[in-house]
Amino acid sequence: MADVAIVGTGHSKFGARTDVNLQELAWETVRQALEEANLEQQDIDMFVVGNAGGWSSEPLSAIVIGEYCNLAPKGTMRVEAACATGSAALRIAYQAIKSGEAKIAMVIGAEQMHQSPHPLAIEMMRRAGNYFWEFENFGLTFPGYYALYATRYMAKYGMKEEDLGQIAVKNHYYGSFNPYATFQKPIKIEEYLKSKIIASPLKVYDACPITDGAAAVILASEEVAKRITDTPVWIVSQGFASGTANLSKRDDFVSIDAARVAAEEAYKRAKINREESWKYIDVAEVHDCFTIAEIMAYEDLGFANRGEGYILAREGQTYIGGRIPVNADGGLKAKGHPIGATGVSMAVSLTRQLQQRAPKGTQATINNGYALAHNMGGTGHYAYVTIYSLKKPSA
Repeated sequence: MADVAIVGTGHSKFGARTDVNLQELAWETVRQALEEANLEQQDIDMFVVGNAGGWSSEPLSAIVIGEYCNLAPKGTMRVEAACATGSAALRIAYQAIKSGEAKIAMVIGAEQMHQSPHPLAIEMMRRAGNYFWEFENFGLTFPGYYALYATRYMAKYGMKEEDLGQIAVKNHYYGSFNPYATFQKPIKIEEYLKSKIIASPLKVYDACPITDGAAAVILASEEVAKRITDTPVWIVSQGFASGTANLSKRDDFVSIDAARVAAEEAYKRAKINREESWKYIDVAEVHDCFTIAEIMAYEDLGFANRGEGYILAREGQTYIGGRIPVNADGGLKAKGHPIGATGVSMAVSLTRQLQQRAPKGTQATINNGYALAHNMGGTGHYAYVTIYSLKKPSA
């Protein structure tokens, strides 16, 4: 089984990208990745497009993007796993190289949510839960789903709204340094506390924005990677899991079980002890679609004990220089969350972190050479945890 490395990365500006169409947006990242890897389109054996679909006008996004980016007639597909779409697309390309079916594969994540009117975009996200039970009967929105998590967590563990606010403050702080981020202005805790409630206890500053954006990575086998670059970033392991469609069938509302299962699988394959994972991982990207999601991720990943994730936020332990830097690119909260691109964007950020070329003000200290991406879909319906390293997995 071949080892697989990232050898090229590309990233667009996130935000309201109505200045381009979907294929032009994707090309911004494809061009970057090809130039970085010193490759041409004909060198790519296959390409996979992560696009959740429904927001933009192109239903056959992989074909349209492939044609525009001159990647045809290489084989392709569109992959969808809700908000974890980008990581699912990465998995397809990763497995193709690992099995020997391809030597070089490109992963493109792209989404243009602003092509849909705002009310329609909100409805599309609402439908990502259990349609007939939660959407039709109770009218749950996505802020409503995560408000349930936050309310239960506060009641059980004593977390305060100020603790949620610390996540927003941190991620906006790092977003202010990231030229690709949607929001590039820091906020103060006072601004957070005064912001409008959207689903109590969650406020405007607790939620990620509707976003357009794209990201791309080029994966290669060991043989090719060593020929292309002196600093390959290896995919050490990837764990993935699923949860129930209906939230009422879950055991508790202070954790996302699928994330815990995916993390355990990834750690096992990487030979990392979950309880000491924060000692190995130099920097992490976690799925902070809402601030409470980041706090639960700390615990599901083993960065903190159950019920103590908010303490990491309160003490500033997830800033650079703390116990474990998390979302040093601004995360979904400030960088943005273009559904199909998010998982690929995480891969780009972490690759550049490990290669120590993150934007000024966002570079973590790389000691052990490990980075982790935690990418969720829906309200815990899909979970992908990917571990990257400067060290070759089989070394």
